Amino acid sequence: MGSHRAAPATRTLPRAARVHHGATGRDHAVPAAVSGGGASGRRRRGATRAFGRVGVLGALVAVTVVVPVTQGALADAGSGYATVSDAALPSTVQALTSTPATQLPPASLVTADAALSLRSAAAVSRSADRSPLPNCDGQPHPGGQNGAIPDAWLCTLFDGHTRLRADAAVALAQMNEAFVQRFGADLCLASGYRSLAEQRAVKATRGSLAADPGRSNHGWGLAVDFCSEETSGARWTWLQKNAAIYGFGNPAWAQPGGSGPYERWHWELTKAVAESGFN
Repeated sequence: MGSHRAAPATRTLPRAARVHHGATGRDHAVPAAVSGGGASGRRRRGATRAFGRVGVLGALVAVTVVVPVTQGALADAGSGYATVSDAALPSTVQALTSTPATQLPPASLVTADAALSLRSAAAVSRSADRSPLPNCDGQPHPGGQNGAIPDAWLCTLFDGHTRLRADAAVALAQMNEAFVQRFGADLCLASGYRSLAEQRAVKATRGSLAADPGRSNHGWGLAVDFCSEETSGARWTWLQKNAAIYGFGNPAWAQPGGSGPYERWHWELTKAVAESGFN
């Protein structure tokens, strides 16, 4: 066996490395910067790692700050609604007190007749603002002579020919407005003011059923006779429930058991008759 002698170790140069190239057997020095060795290489690698950390931190800041702001802007743009500050919103007290309450209760809680009565009362309260008879002053004009009331004190009603004293005429016209709302037609009137001559004619035809001429409340323009169709059924019931709202009533003497003939069609402006002492 032959002995083998160990090859001498190759000395590494401080700033270079050796590379063997092919058959020439020559060794060429390679700069340390290329091979990655030396202090210069270490500094460059450290700078690269530091720059990488700065980049990561910058990306985190962008995600944390820019993205939420962008999302908020997109949310506002996509919602279609303007942002309202708390200062612009009403307080609970303001919200509860800013809407005026209606004067009438909900329709679902009120019967038809009760609702009409409420509206009728409201119509009476509006009489000072609007008259249902534009050419009638609505004044009582007390005095005069039965059956000889001046024409200026009388007003023609909605039927175009029946007349009453101005205050009675306006009150009846107001009642008629409510009646029309309920039944879709005017009250049917048979008689109103009667001159002295007209009272005499009625007395001649009706005898004891008519008042003596000069003593009838028709002669003062404070009484009205309704047609017979208003004295039965739903219309009669409506009159009994609502006429008093407008000051009209079927007098006691005209009711069953009264001192006079039974006349359910005869209605008077009650307060005016009582104040004037007319019977």
